[in-house]
Amino acid sequence: MKAVDVLIHMHPELSPADRAKVEKEVTASVGVISANFDKHKQPHLLIVQYNPDAVQSSQILEMVKRLDPAASLVGL
Repeated sequence: MKAVDVLIHMHPELSPADRAKVEKEVTASVGVISANFDKHKQPHLLIVQYNPDAVQSSQILEMVKRLDPAASLVGL
């Protein structure tokens, strides 16, 4: 299995509770290994590690957009 990372920009004023919900829901998705916000430096950036053979970055972005329509894919 290979793992890659993707960076997703979220709304900067997303509440801590909403951030926790995003992390939990994305991490529970098929093909996602981890999803964590950079809580200290850039708390609006979500770093997702995933298996590209199981899920595509565009699918991950669509999951996130259900929780934050302003989310956008930055890359990595």
